[in-house]
Amino acid sequence: MTLATHTPLATAAAPALRIGPIDLDVPVVLAPMAGITNTAFRRLCREYGAGLYVSEMITSRALVERNAITMRLIQHHESETPRSIQLYGVDPATIAEAVRIIVAEDRADHIDLNFGCPVPKVTRKGGGAALPWKTTLFADIVQRAVRAAGDVPLTVKMRKGIDRDHLTFLDAGRAAEDAGAAAVALHARTASEYYSGHADWGAIGALKQAVTSIPVLGNGDIWSADDAVRMMTETGCDGVVVGRGCLGRPWLFGELAAALGPADAAPPAVDATLHFVAAAFRRHAQLLVEFFEDEDRGCKDVRKHVAWYFKGYPVGGELRAALARVSTLQEIDDLLGPLEDAPYPGAGAEGQRGRAGSPKRTALPEGWLTSRDIAAETGDMMRGAEIENSGG
Repeated sequence: MTLATHTPLATAAAPALRIGPIDLDVPVVLAPMAGITNTAFRRLCREYGAGLYVSEMITSRALVERNAITMRLIQHHESETPRSIQLYGVDPATIAEAVRIIVAEDRADHIDLNFGCPVPKVTRKGGGAALPWKTTLFADIVQRAVRAAGDVPLTVKMRKGIDRDHLTFLDAGRAAEDAGAAAVALHARTASEYYSGHADWGAIGALKQAVTSIPVLGNGDIWSADDAVRMMTETGCDGVVVGRGCLGRPWLFGELAAALGPADAAPPAVDATLHFVAAAFRRHAQLLVEFFEDEDRGCKDVRKHVAWYFKGYPVGGELRAALARVSTLQEIDDLLGPLEDAPYPGAGAEGQRGRAGSPKRTALPEGWLTSRDIAAETGDMMRGAEIENSGG
């Protein structure tokens, strides 16, 4: 979908989104995505639009231990303002220490806490979307993190709950508000739904009714600017969080800025012809090479984006396969150079992007659902959930 071929639903500019001291003229946040929202992709999205662009999810323990990969992931390019980092963890003291490091070393202007990861290796240890079920632990983590953050705004991102019989989002939203969080964001699916089916926007509206003193952001099934406008209109939420909808389509942030931002600051309309998309893909590869400081690694990383960028376009299987094997920028130029231009394909390039998966029973620690309090002896087991530098 492009602004040149489609006019978003009529809407006045949405109110500016204020997260602590940060004012966003366009109430849009890039959702953290493992292996995707590194500095290169964030920079590319900024070139098309405006908003808050969040890092990949960072494990708090790895940051405290100053893991080399983690320390690289929390770096920002000088052009990135405001800077945003998302943290994940299960231990209140470790998360608070990670927040203190970020603040003391001036590494971010905004910190987000992830309580929405549905990945089994995390939830089976009581982390991610499983954690808000333990109400006291959840509140303790947010309270300590807010205190450690000081003047740096700290927000919370979560899911509806574990499954439809174990919903946590209203309790967690109110607890985060009481703890001093600057905003809450809801991915309107449960952990058991993963990314399947349709997001329950009604839950976002319910959270907006329950949490009244801080912004409430909505996440789930925003594939176009129209979707963002509809979500804000139907739910009353204060802003939107965009994840899979921008895969292979970073210019979506330009469409969102035109639909939700001030009219006098709207970016130029995009005509996403095949040549335009090819140039965006090439730019992404270049930024990845700069980020990794390694041409081979950067080009290998862009391979996973091929299907997303060229979804719906007349690009044959042989060319797609060749692009998925590139190891140099020159190879990309040689492959894309002969491409004849083609107009935006419309519906073929729109709709869902990324893997949806299917509903599945959430992996949980034994006896997890029997109580909303946590037994002291489970602490060591839960810390095993912090097993990745980034994810979810």
